[in-house]
Amino acid sequence: MQLIGSLTSPYVRKVRVTLMEKGIECPFMLDDVWAADTKIQQSNPLGKVPCLILDDGSPLYDSRVICEYLDSLPPANTLIPAGGRERITVLRWEALADGMLEAGVLIRLEHTQRDPAQHSEAWLERQRRKVTAGLAVMARDLGNSDDCVGGRFTLADIAVGCALGWLGFRLAELDWRKTHPNLGRHFDRLSARRSFADTVPRA
Repeated sequence: MQLIGSLTSPYVRKVRVTLMEKGIECPFMLDDVWAADTKIQQSNPLGKVPCLILDDGSPLYDSRVICEYLDSLPPANTLIPAGGRERITVLRWEALADGMLEAGVLIRLEHTQRDPAQHSEAWLERQRRKVTAGLAVMARDLGNSDDCVGGRFTLADIAVGCALGWLGFRLAELDWRKTHPNLGRHFDRLSARRSFADTVPRA
């Protein structure tokens, strides 16, 4: 297998953390999807990372599909419960984290890829509300727990950690630690894990 991605994408980080937590070795190839010479579209017609190239040359995308596939591989330290309410709860946490990121990425792209004269403050505020509402629900549902679901480390924690890390990296003005200290404590616990420490986003 080979993973194609960037060092700043939170979705790529989610896959990289999953690989490390599963103990799966996988070469990592950097690609800048915004560069003129990017080749990502040869593997993913949507032109996005991450993209996992399987041994038979088949590509997998997006991060949710890739993480689901990786969790099916040995060793058996599963990050997604096999079934039932617990599985759905883990996937719901992942969807919440990814949805917050989608809004956050749109905010950043508005500032980095569009002319300031074309900015829509109403549209930007709509995206900010999605992020702040998502953070509030995360904080409420986490409470004082050490893990998001079931008293153990799961893909939910990976998704949440990657989302919080990216928000601190790219949208620091939101200052989510101040408004949600329990999320800050959880993020600090996650950051102590080698999988998170080794994948800190950098420009």
